Amino acid sequence: MTKYILVSGGVVSGIGKGVIASSTGLLLKTAGLKVTAIKIDPYMNIDAGTMRPTEHGEVYVLNDGGEVDLDLGNYERYLDVTLSKDNNITTGKIYREVIEKERRGEYLGKTVQIVPHVTNAIQDWIERVSKIPVDESGEEPDMCIVELGGTVGDIESAPFIEAMRQFQFRVGHDNFALIHVSLVPDMHGEQKTKPTQTTVHALRGLGLLPDLIACRLLGHTPLEPATKDKISMFCHVASEQVIGVHDVSSVYHVPLLLQSQGIIDYLRKRLNLANLNIAEGCISKGLSLEAQWKGMTKGQERLFDEVKIVLVGKYTDLKDSYMSVIKALEHSAFRIRRKLTIQWVESSDLEPSTQESDPAKYHDAWRAVVGAGGILVPGGFGQRGAEGMILAIKWAREQKIPFLGICLGFQMAVIEWARSVLGVSDAQSTEFVPDAQNPFVIFMPEISRTHMGGTMRLGLRPTVFENGSETWSKARKLYGGGEKMWERHRHRYEVNPEQVQRLQESGLPFVGKDEKGERMQILELKDHPFFMGLQAHPELCSRPLNPSPPFLGFIAASCGQSDLEEQLQEQLKSFHPPHPEHSMVSEEELRQNTQEHPIVNGVGTMTPPAD
Repeated sequence: MTKYILVSGGVVSGIGKGVIASSTGLLLKTAGLKVTAIKIDPYMNIDAGTMRPTEHGEVYVLNDGGEVDLDLGNYERYLDVTLSKDNNITTGKIYREVIEKERRGEYLGKTVQIVPHVTNAIQDWIERVSKIPVDESGEEPDMCIVELGGTVGDIESAPFIEAMRQFQFRVGHDNFALIHVSLVPDMHGEQKTKPTQTTVHALRGLGLLPDLIACRLLGHTPLEPATKDKISMFCHVASEQVIGVHDVSSVYHVPLLLQSQGIIDYLRKRLNLANLNIAEGCISKGLSLEAQWKGMTKGQERLFDEVKIVLVGKYTDLKDSYMSVIKALEHSAFRIRRKLTIQWVESSDLEPSTQESDPAKYHDAWRAVVGAGGILVPGGFGQRGAEGMILAIKWAREQKIPFLGICLGFQMAVIEWARSVLGVSDAQSTEFVPDAQNPFVIFMPEISRTHMGGTMRLGLRPTVFENGSETWSKARKLYGGGEKMWERHRHRYEVNPEQVQRLQESGLPFVGKDEKGERMQILELKDHPFFMGLQAHPELCSRPLNPSPPFLGFIAASCGQSDLEEQLQEQLKSFHPPHPEHSMVSEEELRQNTQEHPIVNGVGTMTPPAD
């Protein structure tokens, strides 16, 4: 039977439940267990797709097109698994399911209530999803990590707390453990325990007893023994059940920090893991994973050579808006053995209007761009800052600075080329100017204009490399030299098919297209150290031990041509896709399993996406 670990939080949100949940899952994998994860978000939204990045961090996209909380990105990266949209539970999803059942008459005329109908729906969902295979073994997971978003005591999370109280009895004591993450503030050198005492008291009053208390400390000072003993005494747990989680040099050290405090030894006893029949092959894989992870983190501590990347984006106020991009850069820097430095440039600061309104900000932004080892323009929506992106891309192209454009960055590279090389000064995207005279980026014809949620080209899609590209394309070599590659997409707009021939004849090669050859998906310049744009979001499938190919090439090129050539040869020999074998199929098959809403009859008007 699958065993469950619930990770809850108290005092404040955003203190690292996701990293602690992911790290615990990783440690269980090193013990040879098969691990899956579920994130509960108590908000009313059906999914994260319609939320502004600066509101809730990036929208993470899964293979099946699910637009989910960024914590699922943590799970996939740490656990090296492939999750589905059902691994993200929201209040909106649960209420929709309960109401649909009520409309179908499945409650036999009963009064539908929070308890038992909503709480049962939550438990049934968790039990169903926890048994879905998520790794290459194709077998049911041994362990499911369930992270409850928000903090204990929130009104919106009350039904989920009650559901988990009931769930512990449904699955049995040996199959359910609770890790409660709490803040231990440091006030003038004294670690205060009262907030933790209060939140544990509230949790116990709701019928859940923590098995482990993870004490989050905002600083590099570890949890003091006296503080640990005090929490043990007042929170009714043994001292070994109190874990300190202070700030470390990298989040990739957190699993080792937890391991050093005996978390796995405790969970072995608490969940009776000795009774699980773990195959010898799984144990060997777990030991190998542990060795690789330790090797990666130790190597990271000894990095001295720097690679400086300038990220030109429009949501730079909240770095979590680009969480997967940051992680993909980190993974690639680990492989190249360089210390990563990211300089953040708000794209609108590069525009002439800023030179007039705030000259200091304008010159600081351009100073960063001019001094960049590599320039990255990530995805986004809306017109704000687009002209600044185009100016940064123009600089990278003309000055031979390594460049990587993702989604919107790819589209802006096309517009920059059209303006600068083709001389079409009013080249535009219809996202910004719906009635543009020279649209080089247009709204995709099959996408719905009447719904916002799940209305893009979403999820895993294949890209076919052009014939002849194997002799020169860095992108193709980075993906192992094959004829196809698969990455996740999230976009409503595409390069205008009517302009493709004109662009290619002027010297802008599209080396990757969709299976029909109609949709442009990768551009790459031949006579440039590294100039690449992808319509997809390759950052979403990057792993610490298996970096995203375009990001790996970009970081390598930013270090120097010899580093790039070394990685190209290595990728040709050893590239392994992070996707399950069964998922790398045709676009038509993939589309049937995603939640796109293509146009059926007619078109309507659509509210612009959040800018």
